[in-house]
Amino acid sequence: MLLQEGTNKRISYLVLGDTIAKAVQIFMDLKIAIIPVLDGKGSLVSIFSRSSLYRAILNGATHQDIVDPYLIKEVISISDDISDEELADFVKVSPVGSVPVVNKEGKVIGLLCKTNMVMTLFRQSELLNGQLKAILDSMHNGVIAVDSSGIVTHLNIGASRILGLKSENYLGCGCNRLLPNLDLTPALVNGEVKIGLKYKHDNITMIVNITPLNIGGSIAGGIVIFQDLTDLEQAAKELETVKALNKTFDTVLNIIHDGIIVVDEKGKTALVNQAMADFLALPSKEMIGKHVTEIMADSRLHLVAGSGVSETSDVMTIQGKPIIVSRLPIVREGEVVGAVGKAVFPQLAEVRELADKIRLLENKVTFFQEELQRSKTAQDIMNNIVAESSEMKKLKEEITIVASSSSTVLITGESGTGKEGVAQAVHACSDRWKGPFIKVNCAAIPENLMEAEMFGYVGGAFTGAAKSGKQGRIEIADGGTLFLDEIGDMPLGLQSKLLRVLQDREFERLGSTKCIKVNVRIIAATNKNLHRAISEGQFRADLFYRLNVINLHLPPLRERWEDIKPLTHYFIGKFNNILKGNVKGIDDDTMAALLNYSWPGNIRELENVIERAVNYTRSGLIRLTHLPNQILSNSSSESQTNNGEIRHQDQIARIERNMIIVALEKAGGNKTKAAKILNLSRSRLYDKLNKYNLKN
Repeated sequence: MLLQEGTNKRISYLVLGDTIAKAVQIFMDLKIAIIPVLDGKGSLVSIFSRSSLYRAILNGATHQDIVDPYLIKEVISISDDISDEELADFVKVSPVGSVPVVNKEGKVIGLLCKTNMVMTLFRQSELLNGQLKAILDSMHNGVIAVDSSGIVTHLNIGASRILGLKSENYLGCGCNRLLPNLDLTPALVNGEVKIGLKYKHDNITMIVNITPLNIGGSIAGGIVIFQDLTDLEQAAKELETVKALNKTFDTVLNIIHDGIIVVDEKGKTALVNQAMADFLALPSKEMIGKHVTEIMADSRLHLVAGSGVSETSDVMTIQGKPIIVSRLPIVREGEVVGAVGKAVFPQLAEVRELADKIRLLENKVTFFQEELQRSKTAQDIMNNIVAESSEMKKLKEEITIVASSSSTVLITGESGTGKEGVAQAVHACSDRWKGPFIKVNCAAIPENLMEAEMFGYVGGAFTGAAKSGKQGRIEIADGGTLFLDEIGDMPLGLQSKLLRVLQDREFERLGSTKCIKVNVRIIAATNKNLHRAISEGQFRADLFYRLNVINLHLPPLRERWEDIKPLTHYFIGKFNNILKGNVKGIDDDTMAALLNYSWPGNIRELENVIERAVNYTRSGLIRLTHLPNQILSNSSSESQTNNGEIRHQDQIARIERNMIIVALEKAGGNKTKAAKILNLSRSRLYDKLNKYNLKN
């Protein structure tokens, strides 16, 4: 509000009986023009102004005298809830420079300084002028503002473009220099509004509107708005062309023997040709605007308009008559905006029988293709999970077991261990494999967008929301699997809503109160310690127990060294295909270096290392020179031959020693258990402990 900007809230007060010295001190400290005087209850009773001080001095008062005889009793004040318009009028007519501002209880909350108020109004006027200029310059039409004498005060960009001149050269000139013979007198003298004047200037035909500016009952100028008729004439020509095309289109549609019906994206009928109208025995005008299912109850045309998936050569019975139909989506700029249905009316029984046989064969082919695809997909995904270690073999067995269930799964493990691949394997091996597999990375989506992405929203739910609303990831995953990656980073506010989905299998879109039921299996994954997150108040305990029905843990690569070699060869084959390489394998020394490395980035880091090596190798064997420095510096290879290569036997010894150390750590120092892990006898293990000085 203007009052807040113009009010000085740094003030002091006087009470009856205060001295002139106190008033002088306040004037000196605060540099204000008046001082409010309050009664015992704190209400305004009068003011002491600078003129009050001057009268006191002329009357011979001293600084010890009280201010009471010189107070101004007739106090002008304003309320703090005054409107901007009332305040502006007050400033214009007020005879005083400063007035107290009081609240509803009559308490003084500040002083309104007329000078400050004028400056505020001036700043607002400048802002308004800037906004008005921006608006005028964004208009396609030409706009010229003139004063009461017809002198140009503003010329927008549209006017400069239409007239082909620079605005700065004509500011301050008469409007007749820009638009000769255009009479502004009726508007500037008589206040008449002129609309739709046809005006020609330099081979440009324009439509001109002239409006006077009436300020305070007097004409202060006028606004001239004009538009180049060339644009309108071009639009009229294009409209005539469209009309001609529509007539041709209608003629073509109505001379063909096939039935045609067109619907919009909502399934409402937009067009029906005469052949279809005759077949349905309905006037085409009565069908326009109706939903297609009101015309043909078994129609699927609205479904094609929604899914965008074509359906061709389908046999459909309408009113007891068989017809062959095709349904095609109408795509405009990448979006499905409707669908068109084409109906062929066969008369021969042989044609109908053939169509039935073809449809039966298509159904059989589709069934076998789906079964083959399901088997292939599940098998491919399971084969991609390399499992030579006992832990990973056990995990693959668990995947096949839990896949047939609908229970929630929580996958844990360090970053880069392949949690998403396990989630895809559970989905592919389940009876939901035909349904969608929808992934949500809870750490990648901004918190302010997370709720809309997860649960969707209805039209108008928030500023910028699509008018038609939007499905959320949960709704899209209906009938399939929802994979929540990095679940530990989900905002607390959404955790309760997710809990409801897990418990009741229903949710509400953002901005809606309608419950939506879903049949979705939820698989979550995290590399965080959720128990710690619960104790720190960052994760709901009840949600954890709902998610942790089945736990699949992925060990880090450093704890499954048996998988490093097969993973390496798997990635070599993968990147040979991608990079068109011909890498035959990896030499022993380089393999030993990979086995000696701790792999803090797990499988993802190993994959990146092999991709880099295939890029550098292209053919032959991957060697030590193709590995990054962090792996070379971390490997324990020390002795080298004269030509710089590491001796093979030393590398094998180092690998064997590291394997024994890892097994002992897993067994908690129990040598019998360590021997079982290594598939060695106890006596053989003790021999190796002595060999590598690991007996203690």
